[in-house]
Amino acid sequence: MKIKSFSLGPLGTNCYILHKGDKSIIVDPGAEGEKVKRWLSNNNLQPIAILLTHAHFDHIGAVDFLRNYYGIRVYMHKEEKSWLGNPSLNGSILLVGEEITITEPDVLVEPGPFSIEAFQFEVIHTPGHSPGSISFLVVGEKMLISGDVLFQRGIGRTDLPGGNYKFIQDSIRNKLYHLAEETIIYPGHGPVTTIGEEKLLNPFVPEL
Repeated sequence: MKIKSFSLGPLGTNCYILHKGDKSIIVDPGAEGEKVKRWLSNNNLQPIAILLTHAHFDHIGAVDFLRNYYGIRVYMHKEEKSWLGNPSLNGSILLVGEEITITEPDVLVEPGPFSIEAFQFEVIHTPGHSPGSISFLVVGEKMLISGDVLFQRGIGRTDLPGGNYKFIQDSIRNKLYHLAEETIIYPGHGPVTTIGEEKLLNPFVPEL
């Protein structure tokens, strides 16, 4: 399994492309769909799905462009199904002053094992930044895509609709910190880190 990251849009949101062979999965295409499409074309990769860690505007802006261009399905947690088309809930009205809306997801995922063709994941429900935040653990690879829950030496903000500081601490401490320490964290913003580093050095959620 290989992974490519892009920093997209005004907030520098990390979009990831997981790929093996000639197939790929796009995670959190927040903006600049043409840039993502061009890279996929240059590398002869065919996307088969879009995964969303949550429904905030900076993670969904290029979803419809890529979904429609490739004819692929969008997967996310049921708690935020209605947020994609609601600028108040997805934060676009509050934070950028314009309405960003996309159509509803095609598939609602549940916590637990989850696969799309040869790509296998463990879906972990990690609320706190938002109620439907999920993290994707790539099975057999010790790679975790954490969205805006856990960052390098930081955590996601909890002052947006549905955010909860206690919940995000619980998600990190009681779910993510139970993963192998060498698991690489690919966050929604900023550089990669590992579970072991954050257990030791994260000032917001120290290991108990």
